[in-house]
Amino acid sequence: MTSSTQQPQPKSHVRLSPGAPLPLGLFITGTGTEVGKTHVAALIAKRLVSDGVRVGVYKPAASGCRREGGVLLSDDALELWQAAGRPESLELVCPQRFEAPLAPPVAAHLENRRVDPELLRAGAAAWRGRCDVLLVEGAGGLMSPLSDDDYNADLAIDLGYPLVVVAANRLGVINDTLQTVITASVIDSLRPGRELRVAGVVLNDATPAADQSRSTNAEELRRRLGPPLLACVAWQGGLDREVDWGRLARDRPPAAG
Repeated sequence: MTSSTQQPQPKSHVRLSPGAPLPLGLFITGTGTEVGKTHVAALIAKRLVSDGVRVGVYKPAASGCRREGGVLLSDDALELWQAAGRPESLELVCPQRFEAPLAPPVAAHLENRRVDPELLRAGAAAWRGRCDVLLVEGAGGLMSPLSDDDYNADLAIDLGYPLVVVAANRLGVINDTLQTVITASVIDSLRPGRELRVAGVVLNDATPAADQSRSTNAEELRRRLGPPLLACVAWQGGLDREVDWGRLARDRPPAAG
């Protein structure tokens, strides 16, 4: 645990179990909550499926789930599963689900449960041999808690997947996006041999209402970002340009451990 004067640092204390290599993949994170990660991840899944790729989708932990027939259901996991052509089962897509709309470890404690850090990794490993590309959607932003001792960055590091950062196209997005990219770069520098690399950014209109910055944010991000601005997405729309998602997934360092 970190004290009030310490900066939170990813720990990567749980390693993937040995076995066949993980499928190629991308880790979809965001500049925060409610930025449209699931919508963008679903668009990526649909694009890959249309290219003839076997797509797996994985939501390691989800909170804010609803009860249906006595079972907790994650709407995000359901959207991802449907976009990928319903591969395998919803249980494989999202094995850890919690009801309260809070960070997963907090929601879990309210149910006298805990997020299982080993299952976070094992759930991804379960897709070995079941897909060509695995899309992993984190919970919240890169440094949002995923378990008692994990941040989303921890899991991304252990999986070795490049990051696709989803940013909400609104006033403040330049600061939010640069902070996320810089955070990834700092973490990367602290983990020799365990890369955390941003493949690019997707700028998403997360709400129908637009402020004046919406028309200028894309150009400002292109000018200021190191990683590329991959595409823009209109409110509940599609990607404004073709992206070779398979190539981005292939361009990753060897998995460690």
